[in-house]
Amino acid sequence: MDNPQQSDVQETRGQSSELVEPMASKPPKVSDYQNPDYYINRELSHLAFNFRVLQQALNEEYPLLERFRFLLIFSSNLDEYFEIRVAGLMQQIDFSREQVGLDGMGPQQVLKEISQKAKEYVELQYQILNESLLPSLRKEGIRFLRRNELTEKQQAWIKRFFYHEVMPIISPIGLDPAHPFPRLANKLLCFIVSLEGKDAFGRDTGMAIIPAPRSLPRIVKMPEDICDGRENDYVFLSSIIHRHVSDLFPGMDIKGCYQFRLTRNSDLDLEDEVEDLAKALQGELLSRRYGKAVRLEVADNCPQPLVDFLLNEFGLTNEDVYQVSGPVNLTRMMSICDTNDKPGLVFPPFTPGYPKGLHSKRKHSNNVLDLVAKQDILLHHPFESFTPVVDMLRQAAKDPDVLAIRQTLYRTGAHSEMVNALVEAARQGKEVTVVVEIRARFDEEENLALARRLQEAGAVVVYGVVGYKTHAKMMLIVRREGRHIQRYAHLGTGNYHAGNARLYTDYSLLTCDKILTNDVHKIFQQLTGMGRAVRVRKLFHAPFTLKKSLIDLINQETSNAKEGKQARIIIKINSLTESHIIKALFKASQAGVEVDLIVRGICCLRPGIEGLSENIRVRSIVGRFLEHTRIYYFENGDDDALVYCSSADAMIRNLDMRIETCFPIEDPKLAARIKKELDYYLSDNTRSWQLQSDGEYEKNRPVRSQRRRNAQERLMDALAIIANKPSTD
Repeated sequence: MDNPQQSDVQETRGQSSELVEPMASKPPKVSDYQNPDYYINRELSHLAFNFRVLQQALNEEYPLLERFRFLLIFSSNLDEYFEIRVAGLMQQIDFSREQVGLDGMGPQQVLKEISQKAKEYVELQYQILNESLLPSLRKEGIRFLRRNELTEKQQAWIKRFFYHEVMPIISPIGLDPAHPFPRLANKLLCFIVSLEGKDAFGRDTGMAIIPAPRSLPRIVKMPEDICDGRENDYVFLSSIIHRHVSDLFPGMDIKGCYQFRLTRNSDLDLEDEVEDLAKALQGELLSRRYGKAVRLEVADNCPQPLVDFLLNEFGLTNEDVYQVSGPVNLTRMMSICDTNDKPGLVFPPFTPGYPKGLHSKRKHSNNVLDLVAKQDILLHHPFESFTPVVDMLRQAAKDPDVLAIRQTLYRTGAHSEMVNALVEAARQGKEVTVVVEIRARFDEEENLALARRLQEAGAVVVYGVVGYKTHAKMMLIVRREGRHIQRYAHLGTGNYHAGNARLYTDYSLLTCDKILTNDVHKIFQQLTGMGRAVRVRKLFHAPFTLKKSLIDLINQETSNAKEGKQARIIIKINSLTESHIIKALFKASQAGVEVDLIVRGICCLRPGIEGLSENIRVRSIVGRFLEHTRIYYFENGDDDALVYCSSADAMIRNLDMRIETCFPIEDPKLAARIKKELDYYLSDNTRSWQLQSDGEYEKNRPVRSQRRRNAQERLMDALAIIANKPSTD
């Protein structure tokens, strides 16, 4: 594997999506930073990221099932986008609290554009599914059979399945004055049925609704003995219900049966002044399934009068309806990807690497605390294992010299190895304090369960601070060593979730630096106790010092550029929306600072504007792993570069409304390593997209004699253990 130097990055700037070269004479500097033309709408930028995910399903360099997985991830992402972001815009209009963003667009205008773009994306999604992926899967022996394809044996088996598994628990609802339109749960598969004739009571309303209980599988695998020995023949639950819908309405004439699904507002609304946050959250969770309607998905062959009827029932308009050519609940097909692991159809497996001094085999494993006492350890997941972090906690739980453990938990799982170790530590009599963020979206129930488990074991559990989500990733271990007390800490950019550590890219720092660990100790005291804002020496922490510190560092680069010093900023984050950060970056660009932003998702900054942002380049990486690291790099003039990792993105919610940390990487070797790995991303020309000044993204591709460069594969080659894996460089 080769090691890219700065020349690699410069080479990449000559890709097919390069920006226009600066004019010979410098344009006048922009001084009005409020101009809406300089910003990109937050929600439309978010939707554009989801579109980049969808486009991975067209990438024939990926294994087939991975392309299929990307298509389904797009569905999952779009569900959450409507449940939270679109729902929020609708709520602004309903409550007459319309807010205009930096880009000057109001909620109504944004919703109109979302509807137009999202419908285009959904149409493309089903086109990819029906014309590319399903035929290709069929060639590989993975078949989704339609009703007209079923053999007599299969029809007989499906009939038995319907009568034994479906009919006993399904409840068709005829609509009449005694049977009003049912209250349908969020994202529940349903059917609207058009009927003719009178029933036993003389009713002839002509319409019924069939909700499909969540206990029923959405995809049913048929036995091999009725499929000529094929292992992967499936039929959709919707096809089974369609085929036997007449059995649910005996004696009636079925004119049509059409699937639909309703998406509702799923954001939780907790008042700041609550007596018991856990109890309040449990109450909100019960109502999440029945929030305000925000989107209707319906089969594209559903007659318009029935569509209009549904829209009227849900209080929606034509802008809110999405007619689809296939199953309305594609996300439920994810199980196909997880149960079919044929070589060539999925990504090749790999073993995450271990840094020097740590061993993957437990029988040879060293005590992590002893190793951290000698030097800081930096881990880059998933290319390097998350196990040392788990081992550090597990060993601390058993170590008789460890007195106390403190940890934040955001997304973890009630029965994860981390929680098991905390439970063991508490039972061993150690002082265990855990800050559980029970408001982590869509993980609230899981977090309530793990909080109960920790409390039952004797741990002290707190829920952070009302009004501020605890998003910081911190673990502190207090150990007696002779006559002294030594602290050890883990600080990370991601969550304490071993599963996510195999799918998300994140950094972990293990350290016993006295100042840094004391800072962590102070922040834990602030979270669990009460008092004025604590003063910390090395950490930046939101909502107190993080935003100001980042702006100060950007401004310092601006000053360095004005003084003729080398000045450069590299920021790798998930989202950039905070206006003060954006304006500071604009000013840095105007002063001549070279700014490279690697922003996976939302970016409200518009690059490439003469006199304002011509020195700013923005790229997005979408690959096998979800990019999740947050890194802030500052060249710092004639001194050593400053490198920080953080749990926080450059967003208003992160910097003003969350508990976040940003920690320095002070070991020169580790800082240099992070810079080198950033260069991998800046020279990527196969999985990166360049943001243009018009707000559109263009895919980077090798041009002329350029070599193909894939940042994630280069990191895997450098850090992971891969059997029989040729380098792509």
